[in-house]
Amino acid sequence: MMTLYSGTNCPFSQRCRIVLYEKGMDFQIVDVDLYNKPEDLAVMNPYNRVPVLVERDLILYESNIINEYIDDRFPHPQLMPADPVMRARARLFLFRFEQELFCHIDTIEKGQQKAADKARGLIRDSLTQIAPVFVKQKYMLGDEFSMLDVAIAPLLWRLDYYGIQLPKQAASLLKYAERIFSRPAYIEALTPSEKVMRK
Repeated sequence: MMTLYSGTNCPFSQRCRIVLYEKGMDFQIVDVDLYNKPEDLAVMNPYNRVPVLVERDLILYESNIINEYIDDRFPHPQLMPADPVMRARARLFLFRFEQELFCHIDTIEKGQQKAADKARGLIRDSLTQIAPVFVKQKYMLGDEFSMLDVAIAPLLWRLDYYGIQLPKQAASLLKYAERIFSRPAYIEALTPSEKVMRK
């Protein structure tokens, strides 16, 4: 059985939980207190971070790598495109999410006020730029829910929590976010502390 070491309030861990629940397979989740990490976490992941996936003698870390492995191992429903060209494009999008959006989360959570405000503005502007996509399509890659939707969902869930306010022209993005949030697997994957974020 797969075991996911997951932070209860970690957006990267949330990605992996969403994929596990979307696949509807047997797995175990070990909640990790990020302020009191177990010693074996540093043994499993040299960066001493969650998420970490363990299956027999395989240990994986980094959410996108974990999720691609789960998708390959349990191909139904498939979350990465089957076509090599579309798959490469999807990976490029995932890379851009890390570089343009998720790289700012640490600054918002731990940085000085000025730096955190700048990070909020950068995320707001990036999200506003992609909003027009959802005027014409349900999900990132069209009508099918995919790994790109999984990857961005934890950030969209935390917009209020991070103090990021989107302008009116991003209304289609917020409707798209609600579509993701209403998926049964998404709801199941939420931890109690994540549910509190939107109350």
